Amino acid sequence: MAVEIERKFLVEGDAWRAAADAGTRLVQGYLANTERASVRVRSAGHAAWLSVKAMVRGLSRDEFEYPIPVDEAEHLLRSLCQPPLLEKVRFRVPVAGHVWEVDEFAGDNAGLIVAEIELQAEDERFARPAWVGREVTAAERYYNFRLAGRPYSAWTAAERAGHTA
Repeated sequence: MAVEIERKFLVEGDAWRAAADAGTRLVQGYLANTERASVRVRSAGHAAWLSVKAMVRGLSRDEFEYPIPVDEAEHLLRSLCQPPLLEKVRFRVPVAGHVWEVDEFAGDNAGLIVAEIELQAEDERFARPAWVGREVTAAERYYNFRLAGRPYSAWTAAERAGHTA
């Protein structure tokens, strides 16, 4: 078991692309979402995982992640995960001793770009690059399991502008 400490932000502009790697295409789907946990299948190129994440608000939560064969992940994604699948390209962007993960969503979530930073402690300090915008860590609609159920394309203009919870 690991405890994930993560903060999530909206991305402003394209300045992050200059320092980003080539990116990795991710496809993920959800086998279950309950009030206590989500169970996810994720495929990324020649690797795949089954993940269980605690459903808690805040910066820290329990996360269990297990590698699985890619062919089994593809079968699970096609046959057992609730559609639509979540598609995105994840870019890694090094900044002042940390690596930001920038997710550029596709499909029904196209147009949404979110940056996440994993920390060792909730109060850990980190450099915040100019392209990092409003923090959305506490806004559940930006969680991947929520984007799978109610994609960005279905949001109202007020939701996209951040004027609702």
